Amino acid sequence: MAATWRAKQQILILGGTHFLGPAVVRAALAKGHQLTLFNRGKTNPQLFPEVEKLHGQRRRPRPGRPADKQDPPQDLTALADRKWDAVVDTSGFYTGEVEDMCKVLAGNVRQYVYVSSLSVYKDLEANNKPVDEASPLCECADKYTQDMGKEFANYGALKRYCEEAAAAAFPRTATLVRPGYIVGPDDDSGRFAYWPARLRDGGECLAPGAQDNDLQFIDVNDLGEWIVHTIEAGIAGTFNAVGFARPLTTGEFLAAAVAALKSECTLTWVDDAFLQAHEIGAWEQLPCWTPKEKNGHTSNQKMVAAGAKFRPIADTIRATDEWLQQQKTGLPVGKNLTRAQERELLAAWRKQKNG
Repeated sequence: MAATWRAKQQILILGGTHFLGPAVVRAALAKGHQLTLFNRGKTNPQLFPEVEKLHGQRRRPRPGRPADKQDPPQDLTALADRKWDAVVDTSGFYTGEVEDMCKVLAGNVRQYVYVSSLSVYKDLEANNKPVDEASPLCECADKYTQDMGKEFANYGALKRYCEEAAAAAFPRTATLVRPGYIVGPDDDSGRFAYWPARLRDGGECLAPGAQDNDLQFIDVNDLGEWIVHTIEAGIAGTFNAVGFARPLTTGEFLAAAVAALKSECTLTWVDDAFLQAHEIGAWEQLPCWTPKEKNGHTSNQKMVAAGAKFRPIADTIRATDEWLQQQKTGLPVGKNLTRAQERELLAAWRKQKNG
């Protein structure tokens, strides 16, 4: 659903101070829109001093949590009786909390942009056709649970129910955005920044899997700019938010990264079977890798038709590298492969190849 182009917008951002939030804020400010941020005022409060900030708490109390670990009581009063053209919800994880927000904003906001996830789909692994917006979705026993479950087992289903809450409250003007991996500057997960950091180190570098394996992710700034575009153009509906305009292979990605950083690394390609036999975790332990037979494909045709643009992958790599150079604490690697682990794997790979 698309309406006529609208110029200057009044936009409410729920969150707005971590990773995707700032990307949306910067994109909106660059286009001259007027913003309000609603959050607790705890994360990066120094950001965007020129922007109006309202403080409150969207979270409901968490059953079973000790008293000293409970969030402050839910407080949405700062949003009462205010009007905006659109709201961007980057921080909705629980069905009831999205419903609470919709009750406050319904009638006072035209468009609800909810940032969901590809995790809403039942199956993202390889099949006969790419996953599209009509593919089957996850379920869980209690749509109002406040328990993500072991290893976030309920995450996808809860995102699905949050989408439904937004769509029910804004039946013609909800924009449901389903990203996969979001990468780029300010991503502190290590799921992408691993590669600029690793290629800066030089030496022999383990390159994972098949060179012709497809990669899908999206630059955080491309996503932020497209979200603002959906507000400017009044675009509603459900969209898979992944790159690219054409397929990107692992081989192309690493070649572009080596060239962009003028890295002196030498790439040693190690196959899927070897990495699986050594129980290497896809994406978190070894970023930008999924075994080829488990690599699902997601259609982004609707997003592209709705005006999505994708910058060259080399630009994302350079921007992430520049951000890394500015960090005083270094790369927050999380579960990433360590250099010692990489050396051990390469030695075992050579031993296997040499018989």
